[in-house]
Amino acid sequence: MEPNQSIAYISDIGAQGLQPLFIAGCTVTCVFLDLSFFAERWLRHTGRLAKNMGIAEKVLSGLSIICAIGGACGLVLLSIFDTVRHPNLHDGFLLLFIAGYVISAIFICAEYQRLGVHFRQHRILRASFWMKLFFIIIEIFLAAVFIGTGYTGHTSIAAVFEWIIALIFTFYVFTFFVDLLPASRDHQNLTNLEVGYVDGAMPERSGNGYAVDGGCGFDGSTDGIQTEERPKPPVAQNY
Repeated sequence: MEPNQSIAYISDIGAQGLQPLFIAGCTVTCVFLDLSFFAERWLRHTGRLAKNMGIAEKVLSGLSIICAIGGACGLVLLSIFDTVRHPNLHDGFLLLFIAGYVISAIFICAEYQRLGVHFRQHRILRASFWMKLFFIIIEIFLAAVFIGTGYTGHTSIAAVFEWIIALIFTFYVFTFFVDLLPASRDHQNLTNLEVGYVDGAMPERSGNGYAVDGGCGFDGSTDGIQTEERPKPPVAQNY
């Protein structure tokens, strides 16, 4: 801390005796957050979440993952190259961390905006879009104030804004729980589809059961039993 500084930066605390814990915490945060990006992409690809309807949405999703990986590298490296022994490197990696995740959020918002055109009935897409847009606007504003107050010597004020940026980032991490929650809700519907239906029709039964086509027995006759219209499978509630 500087002589005129009354509030410590997060980096000041992490650069002292708590540095191993600081590095471990940053690493765990990055790993699980970036895994959320990959999980969301996989769930959209498999249809557990609202599927990307065009190439542009897939490209936006890929760009958001790349930027998130860059932000994750920045967060891990800034915890290793602390502000006491490597101040210039630390500031550079801090900028990479903030810029990486903010740009990633911009790509996600663009993807969700396009998804909303095809899935207007899914309110959770709109909710997640607005939460991430809030993160983008607030983080850009706070980062500008943080950089400005730090370079003009108002270190205590800059430290306050650094803590606020960290809290807003925690809120951003929580938004991915909201994004992935519908996939858990749809698990039972998907299980019903796998167990009770095969390509939109009832599966074959053993013994004197009935084949999928025509509702007839294995010998091709109805054996005097009236067949009913095959029920349609339930529609999974993708978000």
